[in-house]
Amino acid sequence: MKQMRYKLIVSDFDGTLRGRDGGVSSETIKTVKKYVDEGGVFALCTGRMPKSILPYARQLGLKGLVVAYQGAIIEDIDSGKLVRDGRIPVSDAVEMCEFMQKNGWHIHVYDNDDLYVNMDDDFRVWYEKACNVCGILTPFDISSVVREKNISPHKVIVICPAEQRSGVLSALTKRYGDRYYVTSSTDNLVELVQRGCDKGGALSYLAQHYGIPLAQTIAIGDNLNDLPMVRAAGLGVAVENGEKLLKQEADFITRSCNEDGVAYVIKKFGLGENV
Repeated sequence: MKQMRYKLIVSDFDGTLRGRDGGVSSETIKTVKKYVDEGGVFALCTGRMPKSILPYARQLGLKGLVVAYQGAIIEDIDSGKLVRDGRIPVSDAVEMCEFMQKNGWHIHVYDNDDLYVNMDDDFRVWYEKACNVCGILTPFDISSVVREKNISPHKVIVICPAEQRSGVLSALTKRYGDRYYVTSSTDNLVELVQRGCDKGGALSYLAQHYGIPLAQTIAIGDNLNDLPMVRAAGLGVAVENGEKLLKQEADFITRSCNEDGVAYVIKKFGLGENV
């Protein structure tokens, strides 16, 4: 392996690696491949479901592990083997959905590559288009489906208008924050996964798996769910378009997702180029 100061770079996807136009730029793809060819390890760590992120991992030519659902799933890209499979117990998932339904919220329940959706509205259309997935529409009473199908989900989320996010996040943190990891990945999403299944824990797992000290890792993100890995990494990076709190805690602020911010970090810190 080339003598690199940072041997493992872990990046969020939406709002970080992925540009606002919906794709990954050719410049970023080229830079990631150069870093890997020279001995670095590059990994994706996202809140997305596995089948939504794997096409991009393959587009980047990545091997090894990919992180989905904030860290509830860590999967081998080639074999599909799950090395982490963190699920919410059925009884807790039913209770969560009942609470969310009482508030009239749009709910998603994720079981590996199955997505259950309780409202057929603009949020469903937006989400399915953005993530290139197709949900299974349930009655509004999605808790009954979770109970009947005995679903132990990897993640449960609420989709809401941006102006309601802080209230939803506060309500769910108050009710479940002592038992579950409650976070947000965009202005419209509030998410719950098993405690310990956050991106900081995922980064630590990847570093141990590849035998790389945390001091030699970089984590790059844009939103609240990226805070744990930005805090844990040797170099925590926020993109310019990121949340204010993340940028305050980051060691370095790179260019925006539309300006190849991840590629800039790889060149500057991973490859040691003068950029």
